[in-house]
Amino acid sequence: MDRIVVTPHIAIDESELEERFVQASGPGGQNVNKVATAVQLRFDVANSQSLTEYVRTRLKTLAGKRMTRDGVLVIDARRFRTQDRNREDARERLIDLIREAAERPTPRRPTKPTLGSKKRRLETKSKRAQVKKARGKPQID
Repeated sequence: MDRIVVTPHIAIDESELEERFVQASGPGGQNVNKVATAVQLRFDVANSQSLTEYVRTRLKTLAGKRMTRDGVLVIDARRFRTQDRNREDARERLIDLIREAAERPTPRRPTKPTLGSKKRRLETKSKRAQVKKARGKPQID
């Protein structure tokens, strides 16, 4: 059994991937009607033994519409005119998506505005107020 190495800690078994070849739309001339070059790669995220629970949940959020209700990730690759190139493209996109899901995002630390930025904000507000006040009706003395 071949394994696809995603990260040093994650390796996917090739038997977990299901590939279907379908006819692609777009360029290719008459060949596009005869040959099924587009690849539909399916990876069962919900039942995969290769992924941790954290990666599984992050992958579900990152995948969006590409994830089915059953937890199957579907990647369509039809960028190239050959099956092999589309197959490679689909696998690369899957690996990139899993790598992105495996990275823990840095938490946002809330900061307070600096004293200088507060002063600049108040100065621009007062300047703007003066401009608007000058637009009013002229006062008769």
